[in-house]
Amino acid sequence: MGLTSRIPLVDLTGASQPGARREEVVETIRQACEDTGFLVVTGHGVSDAVIRGIEAVSREFFSLPHEEKMCCIGGPGVFRGFTPIETSTLALSRDILTPPDLCEAFSINRFDDHEVALRSGLQEGREAFFAPNIWPERPEGFKHAFETYYGVMEDLATRLMRLMAVALGLNEYWFDDKIRDHITSLTVNYYPELERPAAQGQFRRSEHTDWGSLSILFHDGEPGLQIKSTDGEWEDIPLVPNAFVINLGDLMASWTNDRWKSTYHRVIIPEGHSADRLSIVFFHQPAYDTLIECIPTCTSPNDPPHYAPTTSGEWILSMLEKTTR
Repeated sequence: MGLTSRIPLVDLTGASQPGARREEVVETIRQACEDTGFLVVTGHGVSDAVIRGIEAVSREFFSLPHEEKMCCIGGPGVFRGFTPIETSTLALSRDILTPPDLCEAFSINRFDDHEVALRSGLQEGREAFFAPNIWPERPEGFKHAFETYYGVMEDLATRLMRLMAVALGLNEYWFDDKIRDHITSLTVNYYPELERPAAQGQFRRSEHTDWGSLSILFHDGEPGLQIKSTDGEWEDIPLVPNAFVINLGDLMASWTNDRWKSTYHRVIIPEGHSADRLSIVFFHQPAYDTLIECIPTCTSPNDPPHYAPTTSGEWILSMLEKTTR
């Protein structure tokens, strides 16, 4: 266990076993979630081969001709496949007006299996949201690398949610039925090397909060990710080799009645670092029809629920529609 900046560094090794080690991890997670909503984890058990596999095919894909990548764009309301540069603005999710983000992306979900889609919430009127993935013809091994990484992240997200349940004074498995049929998006963000100066107020990713329960991010070591402190100052996220950055999303803040933080963050272009940058994000999202309402341990007569109940799907869809051009 260690501290880098205000963001704690947490070694998950042995955290699944009851005892003093687990209690220490749970307490550090609780403090981090109350303070910044961000932590950096090592000892996660994710193999280097799995990470390098998706990183390699992603770089190959983003180096393809633009016309070839454009063949992987989804139709209206299909938030899957390729997103070209300057066609999304995450700050719009918080009604902040900025130029479009200097980021390309590729996203998948887990709805190639129709039965999985049905369990996760597919019904009439939701066909676009639950559309199958859009896979490119090149590079070879792209689909396998993405699906392998997705499966490993599912396991890590479940382990983290169970530790968080304990940190909230709940049964370890309290979240399990709410996330079993999750609607998580895996997105690779690619920030091309700048060929011209950015516009005034333009970022690689404009300031925003994430929308779901938690996000698991791996990046290539290039700087730029920052969080916003309570006094409005921006602070760099520490660069820790072979670690994942974990941050909470809006639904976790709603679940916990703002006891846990969904913190604004952004990706800037640091001076002297205009080279390309790549990050891989698992945006963990509860099942579409999961009711998000205040957790019993997070409210009291003096602190009633801050938010009206909503569902996971309603919330994520409203955010996607606000941020995509």
